[in-house]
Amino acid sequence: MPDETPGIETLHVAGEFPPVSTAEWDAAIRKDLKGADYEKKLVWRTEEGIAVRPYYRREDAAGLEGRVSLPAGHTWTAREELTFPASAVRADLLQDAGANAVQELGIALAQGVEQFAEAPRPMEFVFAVGANYFFEIAKLRAARILWAQAAAAFNAPGGVTIHVRTARIDKSVYDVYTNLLRATTEAMSAAIGGCDTIAVEPFGYSAHLAVNVHRVLREEAHLDAVADPAAGSYYIEVLTDALARAAWKLFQEIEGAGGYSAATASGFVEKQLETSRAEKRKAVAYRRRTLVGVNNYPNVKEKLPRAHAPAPLGPEEFRLAEPFECIRERTARHAAKTGRYPEVLLLKRGDVKMRMARANFSFNFFGCAGFDIVESEQYAGSGADLIVLCSSDAEYLEMAREVCASVKVPVIVAGNPKEQVEALRAAGVQGFIHIGSDAVAVLTEWQDRLSMEVA
Repeated sequence: MPDETPGIETLHVAGEFPPVSTAEWDAAIRKDLKGADYEKKLVWRTEEGIAVRPYYRREDAAGLEGRVSLPAGHTWTAREELTFPASAVRADLLQDAGANAVQELGIALAQGVEQFAEAPRPMEFVFAVGANYFFEIAKLRAARILWAQAAAAFNAPGGVTIHVRTARIDKSVYDVYTNLLRATTEAMSAAIGGCDTIAVEPFGYSAHLAVNVHRVLREEAHLDAVADPAAGSYYIEVLTDALARAAWKLFQEIEGAGGYSAATASGFVEKQLETSRAEKRKAVAYRRRTLVGVNNYPNVKEKLPRAHAPAPLGPEEFRLAEPFECIRERTARHAAKTGRYPEVLLLKRGDVKMRMARANFSFNFFGCAGFDIVESEQYAGSGADLIVLCSSDAEYLEMAREVCASVKVPVIVAGNPKEQVEALRAAGVQGFIHIGSDAVAVLTEWQDRLSMEVA
């Protein structure tokens, strides 16, 4: 008997869309790449050393389902204060100190095992959840797997309570409502990752808005209605497994160094954090990692900070935005002293596509320093302190010879025309900005050259 309802058309989707094998998907992708390297183009290698592929299928997650153990009827509750049990393992302070996801998990696990061995009890962990959406979901799920595995060695129950607060490491004293957007996605990661409590910390916006994040997630998004909404997602299951394996390896290294206390005393843990901090700073400085409103897409009308960073929760805390905040604050001090903000003229000429792209790049680049930005096709009569040539590589040399000979202010080029660098410098060009530039170093250099006082 056909399964048909009168008046309703039944769609036989499986028949209309036959299965496509992984080999066929890969073949189609490689065809579109036209010879480009698959690994370099499509595989994302994270700061944790994990290779993330462009897509995942059922076979990738085979055997990984059901590893996360959550109590029956599990849900999360809102926490309006940043107060946590004194006995909880503070993995959140590791993130504040610059740890990546694997280090948070591995180091916190070692600390938890040491504490449990000394005084067995129901374990509680506090994690900070950042803006790497799917990784943060997977991190919390991996934490449950890891503790269950460690607890088995003590013949103890593997259950654990996970408290979460929104991260500080990705917040800024500028563009504060982007902080709210970040906190919202962070709280979503926490809920989907299976935490027990969520605390949304205000950072430049009102406590009322922070509380409303909980309400929206619960009453409108219904993220408390499913115990483990990420279960079965091939991507998240694979990420969970990858983080758990890498963290377990780090945990074993710490145990091999004598355990958490010994590894901390020997400097092993701090060395791990130093390496991670350096990698994070470099990624932000070179803008491989974007902080909206900080190192890219700045609000150039926002000259002064609108928030104050809260007091540190732990002995060591740093934020990714701090180098750019210092640059903008230096510019503001200079403006307060001189009565004007330094002006950068984006001189746009020639090839329309290239000049627009490079002007946009330069606008974001110098806007992150708090400079005033002017765009024009003319430089005569300009009161600019710095001129950026925005054109195509082929047109730069002629343009540079004209402009450098006619103005008394420094002239730089937007782009990296390697074959013309020496000729352009000979014409008077004093610098270059491009996607390979260390923005912190370059902006600081121009602040020095424009005689801005250092605090």
